[in-house]
This record gives sequence, C-alpha cells and structure tokens, in this order.
Amino acid sequence: MPSRAARASPPSSTRCGRTRKKRGITRATFDQALAGFAPDARVIAATQREPEYGKPVGLYIDSIASKSRIATGAAKATQWAGVLDAIEQKYGADRAVVLALWGIESSFGSGHDRWDVIRSLATLADARYRDPYFRNELLVALKILQEGHIARERMLGSWAGAMGQPQFMPSSFYQYAVDFTGDGRRDIWTSVPDVLASIANYLARSGWQRGLPWGFEVVLPQGFDYRASRGAFADWTKRGVRRADGGALPGAGDGFLLFPSGAAGPAFLVTANFNVIKLYNNSDVYALAVGHLADRIAGGAPFRAAWPKDDPQLSRDARIALQRKLASLGYAVKDFAGRLDFDQRDAIRELEAKYGMVPDGHPTPALLARLGIEVR
Repeated sequence: MPSRAARASPPSSTRCGRTRKKRGITRATFDQALAGFAPDARVIAATQREPEYGKPVGLYIDSIASKSRIATGAAKATQWAGVLDAIEQKYGADRAVVLALWGIESSFGSGHDRWDVIRSLATLADARYRDPYFRNELLVALKILQEGHIARERMLGSWAGAMGQPQFMPSSFYQYAVDFTGDGRRDIWTSVPDVLASIANYLARSGWQRGLPWGFEVVLPQGFDYRASRGAFADWTKRGVRRADGGALPGAGDGFLLFPSGAAGPAFLVTANFNVIKLYNNSDVYALAVGHLADRIAGGAPFRAAWPKDDPQLSRDARIALQRKLASLGYAVKDFAGRLDFDQRDAIRELEAKYGMVPDGHPTPALLARLGIEVR
C-alpha cells in the first residue's frame, strides 16, 4: 500500500463528498482545484514549528516589535488616518492594535505569500491533522474559489492556509472579511481599507471592548504575594500594583497578572482585550507582542524591566506533557495543544507554592522535574 506522501489523488472521502454537496460545491470546482494533487511534505514539517515556543520571550518580542516595524506602522497610521478614523468609529477596535496585527501578519501588505492554499489545506486534510478542522477549511476555500472571490493561481497564503494581508483562514474570511470600499468585493488581498476594516471587524465581533487597553507593564510592591493572579483594577491598586509608565490603572474592569518569563522578568496586567487578541493567534507571547507593537506605533515607550538573559521556554511537547499532568491531578484542561490558559497558570501557581517555588504561574523545567515529567 502506498504511503500518504506517495498518493497523488485528492482527499475525497465519502464523508468529504457528502459535505461538499451540502455546501453547494460542484464536482467541477473540486476536480479543477485539486487536479494533480500531491501532498506537500513541507506542510507536514511546518506543523512541528511554533515560533512562540522555545525562543526567549524578550528576543521574540523584540523581533516582532522591531524598529523598522514600529516606524512603518507609524507611517501607515498617518497615511491611512482617515480610513482608520472611520473604521475605529464603526467597529471600536483600537487602531494601533489593528495596525500591529496588519504589520505582524503581512508586513503591512508587503509580505509575499508563497504557499498554495488549496494544496496546503488538502495536505493537512489528507493527513487528518486536527481533523475535521482543516477538512472543513479546505471545503470553505473551494467555495471561495467557486464564488469568484479570487483566482485559483492567486490563492496563496501560509502553510496552514491563512490568506491575504490579515492572514484569515477561509472560514474567517466568510465570518469577518469586510467590503469597506463598497466595490462589491471583500478584497483582503489588495485593498488596504478592506484589510484594516476586516481586522477591526474580527476584533469587534470577538468581543473587543472599546476604550479598554489590552494591558500594560506593572511594578509590584516589595513583599508582594505572587499567589494573587486576578482581580478588579481597584483591587490591584489596593495591593500596591502600579503601572510602569506612571499612568493610572483603569477605573473599571479586571486584570490578570502575567509573568511571561517568570517573576525575574517584566510583569503585566492584561485585560479581556488581551484574550481577544489571543483569538487571532492563541499564544500569550504573540498577544503580548501585538500589544507592545501597538503601543510603540502609538508613541509608547519600550518595556521598563529587563528580560532575563537566562530565559528557557518550555517546548510544545513539554507544555503538552505538563497539561496532561495537570489533568491527571484534577485540574481542568480544555485541550492538549500546549497553550496554557489563565486557569492552568493558576493551577501552576498552586503547584509552585506547594513545592516552595515562587508562585508566578510560569512553568519551568524545575517545576516539571518536581512533577516527575520527563521530556526528551
């Protein structure tokens, strides 16, 4: 029997065929889009790479919020000020965050996608990677082609099938892409107003709260109890927590205390809008990089506290092993993908306190060793 890599036929199982028909995708569209299909081994290899894992947080954030990206973002803010005024008024999403996402995802439209979206999605569907997610995304991509939103040869994107300047998955295109110019097309590939409005619409429909910051760096008082992880901003004020930039904490709302590199590094109070950014890419350090780049584009200062020079970040496999251990100890774990949510960070705080460690919610190799977790 030939291996999956050797097969050169589309992933057209009976189940996929039934779903295709229900969604109105013609056999002709299916066959034309997938003619000569062969799985792309590079795509499968890419599933093992996660830029937010392993790399020290400070280096990762510096690479995202680079001087050139900050300068370009500020220039784009001026160039598209009128459009951003209208978008901010309609959707309520912070323009600097919109610009930051645009800059990170496609270098403000100057990045060049090089992956064949249909082939990439078909490869992932064929491999049953995160099935049925990518099988569904393939079918939605075929619908986009069938409706004429973009030509087959121009449907390029990331290895995972993210498309256009906002890097929307096909399903996100249907949910969030906007025709802001009124020309009858939701053009996330070449129209800057459509791109910016689509990102803002994504944030707004994901729960963005107008006027609430994503978060900010904070300074903790001496003798701070690191077991405190969340509360209203009024509570944080009572605990002696203050903003590193000298500004006032918001008058209303809640904040979660986050230590991306542990208590030895910068500390942040993040809000519900931080979680909205994470819906774009479910990673704390990604959301932190977006927020910091947005602040710098808007004229904000660099972080005050220094990042630790010795800052080992757990690999994806190590985080998954930790999640499985947490689940075995009775803690709630929604999935085992290596993404630690705030509830899991609170569980880590409990375990760190139990073992006499600083309970900052930041997982370390030392904690894994105490828990008997071995990761190669």
